[in-house]
Amino acid sequence: MKPIDEASRVFVNNMVESAIRIGLIFILVWGTYHIVQPFILPVLWGAVIAVALNPVVNLLTTRIKSNRTVAATIVTVASIVILIVPFALISTSIYDGLMYLTNMVTSGELKAWTPNVAIKEWPLVGERIFDGLTYLTLHIKELVVQFLPQIKMVLTKMLSTFGSGLGSLIMFLLSLVIAGVFMAASQPISNVVTQVFERSAGDHGKHWANMLANIIRSVLVGVIGVAFIQSAIISAALFTFHIPAAGLISLLVLVLCIAQLPAILPLLPLFGYMYMTADTTSFIIFTIWGLLAGLADNILKPILMGRGSVVPMPIVVIGSLGGMMFAGIIGLFLGAVILSLWWGVFMVWLEAEQAEKIK
Repeated sequence: MKPIDEASRVFVNNMVESAIRIGLIFILVWGTYHIVQPFILPVLWGAVIAVALNPVVNLLTTRIKSNRTVAATIVTVASIVILIVPFALISTSIYDGLMYLTNMVTSGELKAWTPNVAIKEWPLVGERIFDGLTYLTLHIKELVVQFLPQIKMVLTKMLSTFGSGLGSLIMFLLSLVIAGVFMAASQPISNVVTQVFERSAGDHGKHWANMLANIIRSVLVGVIGVAFIQSAIISAALFTFHIPAAGLISLLVLVLCIAQLPAILPLLPLFGYMYMTADTTSFIIFTIWGLLAGLADNILKPILMGRGSVVPMPIVVIGSLGGMMFAGIIGLFLGAVILSLWWGVFMVWLEAEQAEKIK
């Protein structure tokens, strides 16, 4: 019986020691997480931006024949300027528009437009639309007074959202600075990441690290890049034709593009507005401009999003959309990366099965 008692005692001691060690590790991980939690999102964005802009830093380092620190600093400063200038212009327009609407609603000084008589000529629905717009024009003040509490609540929320946008800008500026640090020390960081992947995935580690870097670049260019291109083109049209609340509509278009919703949706009522208020030439130019910009993503996304990626584009798209629904904008990248990792694991397993059959 003694050997059994001795074995039981050793087992209990080992179990207690393991429980204590696991508990200490859990406390360490829990404390570390809460310490670094405020920096997780900026660091993740910094890593994404660094992966996307690292080829630019490499090219600039070769062209100016300087060290990486100088090239990374130039790219970081240029990125900050590119971010701040459009944000400042659009933010000013949004703020002015919101304050104008707030003052108009509060004071009751509303200017209603007269609908275009040509609307009557529209087939089937022209008469009804014209009558509805005429009623709205004649009774707009009464309607605003009736729904004044709801309108004030919406405007207050919009102003609050505008304020939170400033906070997001500060966070993104911090992410750009972090990205600059990552790009300046890209080689040591790349070596560490590659070692982690090789330790985790063996011979496939280096391939997976390069694959994920390409996926992040393709998602950034194919989703965020296309969204900025579309919103910039549409914003140019809005400001060129002096559309009311152009900054607010531009922000809405950018959000819709990032969310992978049709950018043409907020333009549809603007086509009607231009038809009623502008001359025929301006209406035609704005409509063509808006249609081309609103549908440009159908051409740009397949070209930019699939470039340089060995993972099938449907996997990347599904991962990006699902990740965004789960974790917001950063989920665009996390979802694509996680789903691509599973795709890589599945392909490794499939290749191993085929190799076993051949043997």
